[in-house]
Amino acid sequence: MTPTAPRDVAVVGFAHARHTESTFGTTNGVEMLAPVFAECYRQTGLDRTDIDFWCSGSSDYLAGRAFSFISAVDSIGAFPPIAESHVEMDAAWAFFEAYLKIATGQADTALVYGFGKASASADLDTALALQLDPYTVAPLWPGRHHVAGLQARAGIDAGCWSESDMAAVAARATGREVSDLLAEPYVADPLRRHDCPPVTDGAGAIILASGDRARELVDTPAYVAGIEHIADSAEFGARDLTDSPSARAAAVRATGASGDRPDLGGVTVAELHTQYTHQELLLRAALGISDDVAVTPSGGSLVADPLFSAGLERIGYAAHSVWEGRAERALAHATSGHLLQQNLICLLEGRTA
Repeated sequence: MTPTAPRDVAVVGFAHARHTESTFGTTNGVEMLAPVFAECYRQTGLDRTDIDFWCSGSSDYLAGRAFSFISAVDSIGAFPPIAESHVEMDAAWAFFEAYLKIATGQADTALVYGFGKASASADLDTALALQLDPYTVAPLWPGRHHVAGLQARAGIDAGCWSESDMAAVAARATGREVSDLLAEPYVADPLRRHDCPPVTDGAGAIILASGDRARELVDTPAYVAGIEHIADSAEFGARDLTDSPSARAAAVRATGASGDRPDLGGVTVAELHTQYTHQELLLRAALGISDDVAVTPSGGSLVADPLFSAGLERIGYAAHSVWEGRAERALAHATSGHLLQQNLICLLEGRTA
């Protein structure tokens, strides 16, 4: 049999909860998710009975109890029965699953959501250390900023970036002066507070639709022109911490490049899921992002870092730039794990026909 070409898939709705240092809601995300879903329905004219597939991203470890994502289904409603799935990582990977569901003809619409209540963790460093190698690194319980500091120092020592370069990234995101930022004390040398993500509670959602259905729902769908995710080794000593070959390889595949460098032709906005200032510099070099590309105009994780939905938000903001006509092509990046271990690249574009 001749294989059937995958169907067009587009982003037609996006919303996220207000970013805040802490919320009074439960760790299952229901209080944050319900109004986010309502906004996505408003944007598209759909309601929950029109959604063919649901997929979420969260972490039971962060929530502090098993199967916390099941409790989050309360935000969807008890009836009618639904087709639902979940990934124990950023909801950008739930987006990938939903994309495949629609591209292969198993659904026409999908709602993807992610949530995380980081403020509820008694020790966020300990919770996130559970992602590390369970034999050689996790038993040391290193703090998240200290682990990132190793990568930042490696790049400085290799001449890839400087503390001033890092401060310039933070200055663009926060509107502060580089000189003021460099005068601040270290949190984990060479990282200062502005180099690190704030603790953030949040939730986000995206509605996807097949090509024909998308054109019925919104005037300017943001079509998924390419998407891929690849992982590097979880063993820090097995890779060059100043580079991200997995992000580059994912971008090559997502953009359909013929060589070993991604084809970013036409891309004018790049939303990067970089939790630390030096990681933006690393990814810009790894992906070959030029200075004329607007990088993370939303502010990204340096302004607000809602765990398990921040990567999904990068896709949502990239889609928003297409809807508003600020970009004909936009690139979105999401990461999971420490030090850019796993990377997802999604290329979005507007189409006139």
